[in-house]
Parts: sequence; C-alpha cells; structure tokens
Amino acid sequence: MNKADGLNWGVRLGFGFGDFAQNLVYPAVSMYLLFFYTEVFKISPAVAATMFLVVQLADLLWNPLVGVFMDRHNPLWGKYRSYLVIAGIPLAAFAVLCFGAPLCGFSGASKVIYAFATYAGFTMLFTVVNVAYGALGSSLSRDVDEITILTAVRIFMANAGCMVVSMGVPLLVYAMAGGREPPWRMAFFMGLNILPSFVLMPLVPNMRRRLGRRGMFFISALVAGVGMAALYVLSRIGRIEDHIGVVYAAQSVKASGIIVATGCMWALVPEVITYSEHLTGRRVSGIVNAITGVSFRVGMAIGKIVPGLVLAWTGYRVSSVDSGSNIPADPHAWLWTMAIFSFAAAVFLVVSFSHTKERIVMEGTATTQVKMCDIWHEFRRNVPLRIMVLFFTVAFAMMSVGNAAGAYFMNGMEGQSALAQEGIRWLVCVIPAILLVAAAVAVMRYPLDDDSVDRLAHDIESKRKTFPSCTSSN
Repeated sequence: MNKADGLNWGVRLGFGFGDFAQNLVYPAVSMYLLFFYTEVFKISPAVAATMFLVVQLADLLWNPLVGVFMDRHNPLWGKYRSYLVIAGIPLAAFAVLCFGAPLCGFSGASKVIYAFATYAGFTMLFTVVNVAYGALGSSLSRDVDEITILTAVRIFMANAGCMVVSMGVPLLVYAMAGGREPPWRMAFFMGLNILPSFVLMPLVPNMRRRLGRRGMFFISALVAGVGMAALYVLSRIGRIEDHIGVVYAAQSVKASGIIVATGCMWALVPEVITYSEHLTGRRVSGIVNAITGVSFRVGMAIGKIVPGLVLAWTGYRVSSVDSGSNIPADPHAWLWTMAIFSFAAAVFLVVSFSHTKERIVMEGTATTQVKMCDIWHEFRRNVPLRIMVLFFTVAFAMMSVGNAAGAYFMNGMEGQSALAQEGIRWLVCVIPAILLVAAAVAVMRYPLDDDSVDRLAHDIESKRKTFPSCTSSN
C-alpha cells in the first residue's frame, strides 16, 4: 500500500472505539460474573464452572461458523462493520440480563437455567462482534506501519475500557447500593491490572525494535514472574491490609510484565492474514479471526472454568457481605451498574461502525468459494497461525485466571480456610506463572518478523497491480 493511502485519525479512533466498547462489557463478565454468581446469586462455584465449560465448548463450534458466514456474505452496511450494530446492541442487552437474575425470583434449577441461557446468549453475540471487529481491522490496511498504529490505538482503547470496568464496577455498585465503606482497596488492586499499560504501551514499539520480539517478551515475563512471586509471599506473611502498599507495588510489577509481554499480541493477526493471502491469493480475514477467536475463547474459558473449580475443590465459602469492604450484594445495584456500562458500550459500537469502512476485502466471486473446510485447510497450512493460536490461548488463560481471582484475593481472603486461601494464591500467582512459561514456548516458535511481513505485503501489492481481480477495495 502506498503511504499516501494511509488512514486518517478519524478512522483510527473510530476503529479503537470498537475495542473500547467491547471492553466495557466483556471484562465485566470475565472479572466479576463468577464473583457475582457466588456472592450475590448464590450459585456454587462448581455449578458456575460447569456452566462456563458447556457454553465455551458450544462456542468452539459457533466461532468458526461465524467466521465462514462473514467471509461468504456482504451485508449492505459493510462486510464486517455491519455486525458491530447488528449483534452489538443485543450484546449490550444480554450483558445486563446476565446480572439481572436475582431480580427475577428464580430458585433451584430455574436459577441455573436462567444463568445458563443469559450467559450463552451473551457469549454467542460477543463472538459475532469480536470476529467481525478483528476482521474489520485487517480489512483497513496491509501496511505494517499502519497496522502498528491501528494496533496501538486498539490496545490503548481496549485498556481504557478495561480500566474503567475493573475499577468502576465495584465503586459503581457501592454507589448504587450506598451505606457502606467504598471498596477502594479492591477497586485499586483490580485497576492495577491495567493502569501500567498507559505508561508502558507507548514504549512497546521502541522496546520491540531494540530488544526484538523475543527479547522483549522474555525480559517482561521475568518481571511478571517477580511480581507473582512477591504477591504469593506477601499473602502468606500476614493480613493483606497490613502491608497493602507493598501488595499494590507487587501487583504493579506483575501487571507491567504481563502488559509488555502480551503487548504485540494483536499485531500478529494482520501478519498471519497477510501470510495466508500470500499463500492462497485470498484474504480470508473472517476465517483467520474465527480461528483466532477460538483460541481467545479457549483461553478465556480456562480463565473462567479453572477459578470456579479451584474454589470448589478448596472449599471456598461465600463471604459475609456485611463485613469489611466487600462489594455490596444488592442485586439492584449490580443490575444498574451493568446497565450503565452496557448502554455506553452500545453507543461506542455505533460510533465505531460509523467511522470505519472496509478497504481490502474479497470480491464477490471469491466469497462464494469460502467453505467450512477452509478453516481446517487454513490451520493446517498456515504455520504462523498455529503458533499464534497457542500463544493466544495461553496468554488469555493467564490473564483471565488472574483477573477472575483478583476479586477473591482482595475480598477478605484471610477469613477462608487455609486450603481455600492457598487455592486463591495459586489462581493469582502460580497458575498464571505456569501459563506464562507456555506462552514463552509459543514466542520461541513464531516464524515471522517485521521484515518478512513487509516483503509479503509488497509481493501481494505487486500481484494485485498486475492481476487486479485478486483483491478488491470497496
């Protein structure tokens, strides 16, 4: 692509608002739904974990179907951006419904059925939005520099959304319920998962140029490991409240390492799509993003299922909602909190839809040739894609396990049995460290670098100019 054809900041920010919107609802579900089910809705951790497992297994089938469907169709409002509205608005509604269960008066089996149905609806709709959004990014440009800018904007906006949710949910629930001490410690601890990103993410491109992808990853992974080890030790030498400042510092070190280690993750997706286009002549963005989405969902599924199972196995007991600075269990407060976040998400998805337009998509004749079997063929022949799938799976599992456990870590953990306390420590520190090692294996095997991606993009553009029917801009 000619540099003169670069995107303007309206498009870049519009694209970023799509990730901001998704991260106003999905992290709320990822971080707090298990906590909500156990502490407010009174579902056992084992039942919640089973429900998460069933829904995520179903999503493994749903995800590739969505990707193939998108690559085969061209909706009137845009090949991919249409779904930001078509599925995005119902997604916001289901996010509210997930937290509306206690107000419906359900009990026993009906309680579990309602939770299952609303969580399943939310998950399936999020898949549609997320696959479409990922494909939309790769349809805006092939240029490595432009992709780097888009990725930086996307990650910044995603982190901003996560930051608002991680700190905002407990504080807004408190504000809606009233009459208690604000859960500042939990809110700040959860916010520290994201806060370092605003300082570190602008430095990632320069760090990558100086250290290389692998060097940057391994140094930051070591930093994250130091933070995890510090949190583990600190939680064993007394009450967390007695040395809260040091706990915050350890959490910041852990988060800083994870943020840098995974900072270039989303830039891999357009690289893999470009590699696929070089191999086949078709830009199957939907299929690649569907496969990526499967790995993303598997990682997030691990992040939802493992905490519930560990809490059940170690005998976790529901905390008293009348003590300490626990988040209020007022169901109305939770419902209104999610309604506010979900409404904002719907608005920003509409903004993203209105400010982005696909520039690089398959022509109509090529779309009709996309089939379900292409998913397997793509996975089999595309080596960078397979490595990226491994990296996404373990990276999102690592982040999701730690995020889901953070609320329990800061919610009167010392009142639990010794075994339950140890289970929470493993969820916050040990299991993420194990997954970080698995991510390192994937990084070592990833074959593409910036120079090779530039060469592939140049070859594709040369072929497009020689044979214009290969690709198309709309």
